[in-house]
Amino acid sequence: MNTLRIAAGMMAAGAVAASAADNRPNIIYIMCDDMGYGDLGCYGQKYISTPHIDSLARQGVRFTQAYAGSPVSAPSRASLMTGQHTGHCEVRGNKEYWRGVDTVMYGANVDFSIVGQHPYDPAQVILPEIMKEHGYTTGMFGKWAGGYEGSPSTPDKRGIDEFYGYVCQFQAHLYYPNFLNRYRPELGDTATVRVVMDENIKYPMYGDDYLKRPQYSADMIHREAMDWLDRQSADKPFMGIFTYTLPHAELVQPNDSLLKGYKRKFFLDKTWGGQEASRYNPSVNTHAQFAAMISRLDAYVGEIMEKLDEKGLADNTIVVFTSDNGPHEEGGADPEFFGRDGQLRGLKRSCHEGGIRIPFIVRWPGVIEAGRESDHQLAFYDVLPTVCDIVGTTPQSYSAAGRGSFDGISFLPELTGRGIQPKHDFLYWEFNETDQIGVRQGDWKLIVKRGKPELYNLADDIHEDHDVAAAHPEIVDRLVKIVRREHTPNPHFSVTIP
Repeated sequence: MNTLRIAAGMMAAGAVAASAADNRPNIIYIMCDDMGYGDLGCYGQKYISTPHIDSLARQGVRFTQAYAGSPVSAPSRASLMTGQHTGHCEVRGNKEYWRGVDTVMYGANVDFSIVGQHPYDPAQVILPEIMKEHGYTTGMFGKWAGGYEGSPSTPDKRGIDEFYGYVCQFQAHLYYPNFLNRYRPELGDTATVRVVMDENIKYPMYGDDYLKRPQYSADMIHREAMDWLDRQSADKPFMGIFTYTLPHAELVQPNDSLLKGYKRKFFLDKTWGGQEASRYNPSVNTHAQFAAMISRLDAYVGEIMEKLDEKGLADNTIVVFTSDNGPHEEGGADPEFFGRDGQLRGLKRSCHEGGIRIPFIVRWPGVIEAGRESDHQLAFYDVLPTVCDIVGTTPQSYSAAGRGSFDGISFLPELTGRGIQPKHDFLYWEFNETDQIGVRQGDWKLIVKRGKPELYNLADDIHEDHDVAAAHPEIVDRLVKIVRREHTPNPHFSVTIP
């Protein structure tokens, strides 16, 4: 585990959190799904309009070397929630719990009696639990992917005051689903429940009539998030975790003016035939669909900022925008067309830069200098210790209480410009489905594929084209020793150690 994180974190906490003891900042953490490093205008995208997110970058700091916790959804979110890298945290892959269970019917549509992914370790404190313990109201809207229905790790059991969206990321493959999940005690919920989409289930969830379904989940989740935000006030600090499913496949959305505009722009477009086993419906105008999904997400961000301004909360609210991993090519998506890897090699499920380097923008008026660019290397597991600094606590206090261990380093000094920012000796990833491990130390990048190490120098080979392992055996040996030290066995997820 890294060690360079205590002194500067305490310094930052004293400089910022303590001075704001009576006016602690709210936090809105917006994390989209499978957006690549180069998918936004402020990161070089030429085809897709993202004015609101670009404005967010101009008002805050844009990180150029920020990394997801994993190259896929569930473990990346686990890294964010736990403050651990994927050599230590319980969730290291997309293990599903809907396989082999009984089925239930929604109209004429067959679905699963239990849905969800591998649960977070109940003994490991997670981010919303920390926030709730420090007096914050917590809301989460979008994708959970941190435990299956009925497990010890559903939103109602893990520090979330209100939830609406998908407990299961496989269910999120349908944008017009049979049901969504909700936890809202004021409506009588004592646990996370299913909310049936009564208008959707009148039509089949796959085939020609699918698009007759009217209840579009992305818009519905956003409306619930906005309703929750509208109910917040300056009287009590809040943290909203908005895990929007856009622009993940399937490529489908309402045929409104936004989509029609991109159809005109990409008049020579592609179609895709669908993949029923993955719940990806056929799609036409795939370039237009993808671009409109990102612009739709951008519009959501604009509405969030407008609501914060309307309620007089913008100046005391930290807004973060990021993605859970690199770009995908599922459901007909075409990352090559959009240059979505930002000149990085690899896509989702790869530990090359394109699978894990992501956009990361933070706005904090009066604290963060506007329009700044940072090359500080951070990963999702740094968010928890950073938030701890902001609210006036430390991860070490939770470790001392027997509630977990942590790998992250607070990057609050980098945000504020106050104090000395400690740096990681290394960043670490592992992913079982493709049997890959990644280690970054300075500009050196080790990729282990099925036990075989490759070495790249990112300083002059950002696309990771030239494996220089044979020329630098001493560096390979040093980084392999990190792998052997950082990997802890997990009965549910395995990788080949070199």
